[in-house]
Amino acid sequence: MSKRVVITGLGWVTSLGTSVDGVWKDLLAGKSGIKKIEKFDTTKYSTKIAGEITKYDGGDHLDRRAAKRLDRFAQYAMNASIDAVNDSGIDFDQEDPYRCGVIIGSGIGGMKEFEDGHRKLMEKGPDRLSPFMVPKLMCNAAAGNVSIHYGLRGPNCALVSACASAAHAIGEGYEMIRRGSCDVILGGGSEAAVTPLGLGCFIALKALSKRNDDPTHASRPFDKDRDGFVLSEGAGIVLLEEYEHAKARGAEIHAELLGYGQSADGIHITAPDEEGRGAAFAMEYALKDAGITTNDIDYINAHGTSTGLGDVAETRAIKRTFGEDAYKLSVSSTKSMTGHLLGASGGIEAIATALAVKNDVMPPTINLENPEDECDLDYVPNEAREKEITYALSNSFGFGGHNTSLAIGKI
Repeated sequence: MSKRVVITGLGWVTSLGTSVDGVWKDLLAGKSGIKKIEKFDTTKYSTKIAGEITKYDGGDHLDRRAAKRLDRFAQYAMNASIDAVNDSGIDFDQEDPYRCGVIIGSGIGGMKEFEDGHRKLMEKGPDRLSPFMVPKLMCNAAAGNVSIHYGLRGPNCALVSACASAAHAIGEGYEMIRRGSCDVILGGGSEAAVTPLGLGCFIALKALSKRNDDPTHASRPFDKDRDGFVLSEGAGIVLLEEYEHAKARGAEIHAELLGYGQSADGIHITAPDEEGRGAAFAMEYALKDAGITTNDIDYINAHGTSTGLGDVAETRAIKRTFGEDAYKLSVSSTKSMTGHLLGASGGIEAIATALAVKNDVMPPTINLENPEDECDLDYVPNEAREKEITYALSNSFGFGGHNTSLAIGKI
């Protein structure tokens, strides 16, 4: 018999801050974390804005020496994981380490370390490369370092599926607990691609907004005037736990993870299936896995990146999945405030969805002033809204055609 899986710990690092309660209040208030980039000179860049995390030297939980051995993406993951553990109240010294694991995804991994190492190679030669370069830039550095920090010896891996990475990590953690392989998983994603190379690559792809003079209005999912997504960084980690295990230790349960659906578009390496077929299948499977119907869903936290193709494709996918029920749904994109955290986005949005379910309130889609003609659903425009939420979906879709949907419910 499959086990029930609940969410007992939340932790995130965002351009809006790191406090779960504080960032949640900012999201409900419609506050944007997008601003002019400060970490490097953007004079030669056509995009000069991002959801950047500044003045971050190890965060709240790492001293300077520990931080120096980690790329920023792993620093973000460590801090978000520690916050999730503290929020959960779990004491790993009292747990079987072989029953506790870590799955943290990243779309890119240690990009700053890669850039710094390449610069040193070109300027000073191979003999000056750091022995820490490989362990800092590898995509599994976040998962590995978190497991080492807590001495966890259960499942441990990193999932890489572009912007679906964190949601895949949470979904696979859910599967491991459900089938009885372990009791606890720290799952989510982390990304730190707001770097000279990261920004330049996405500009070359013609994917980013150029609304440099008005950064807080640059991310505008489903709006006719959107001109691309806003690159962001940070981490989102949840502590997943087997229900009876959580109940036995008296844990506060935020929400229940009920279903996990995934699919591939099989169409193009960057563009989504314009008809939303793959995304629809992921949502349909998540619903089937959870044992609920389209009529049961009250809210969807959309992937909603603020791109021309993506927002329309997701709207079509929702209509394909829900039919006439699509017009009874509330759908919002928190990326309108956080920007797009690439491989970390699904972790941030799973937390936002769990809090929406727990508190019966939906964060808004800000900057939605002139909806795209085909984007005619209820996107909770510009102001948060109270609504009884029993079941919700969190969608994450990535370059490569990776689609993931998580079904989250009230406990």
